[in-house]
Amino acid sequence: MAAWALVLFGVFLLLDGGVRIAVQQRRTGESGVRRPAGVFHWCARLASALGGLAAGVAAPAGALAGLGPLPGLDRPALRVAGVVLAAVSIAAVFACQLAMGASWRTTVDPAERPALVTSGPFSLVRNPIYTALTAMTAGLALAVPNAISVAGLAAMAIGNELQVRRIEEPYLKRIHGDAWQEYAARTGRFVPGLGRLRRTAASS
Repeated sequence: MAAWALVLFGVFLLLDGGVRIAVQQRRTGESGVRRPAGVFHWCARLASALGGLAAGVAAPAGALAGLGPLPGLDRPALRVAGVVLAAVSIAAVFACQLAMGASWRTTVDPAERPALVTSGPFSLVRNPIYTALTAMTAGLALAVPNAISVAGLAAMAIGNELQVRRIEEPYLKRIHGDAWQEYAARTGRFVPGLGRLRRTAASS
């Protein structure tokens, strides 16, 4: 399944780094690409990026070069399930990005105030793109279950957690106040119903 993992990750890069930006450019007149602001922001993004590259490139390349799978995970059914999960998750990432419309950015820009998106997949969870990215990486790790892919999954999960909890959600709370807090009180963070926040008074 190593070849399938490489192909799937190539499709992801094409959609995420090419098609998505081209669609945004056509819709809004600008690309939506933003640079992280600050060292911590860069570290969170780097962890996610390295996690994806580890699971999608380094792990299958290692498998093709002879790196063996981890005991207990080398089962044909799990490998097939991983390929299916990765493919579905890649489609979900792209669909959720499209659902953001003009509010989509590669990451937050503290100087901007995009509209709060609460419809479509965002009515189920607050961060469906990150949920789908983690699921994609988990699928790749199942498809190519070696030490590199498992480390990549861990890096992706940690990077996404840091990005959401320390950067994006505080930013959305700051710019949207009560509207965001009401949304966060009724909608789970990554999984429906889990991670809902207690309603508090908005900060000025």
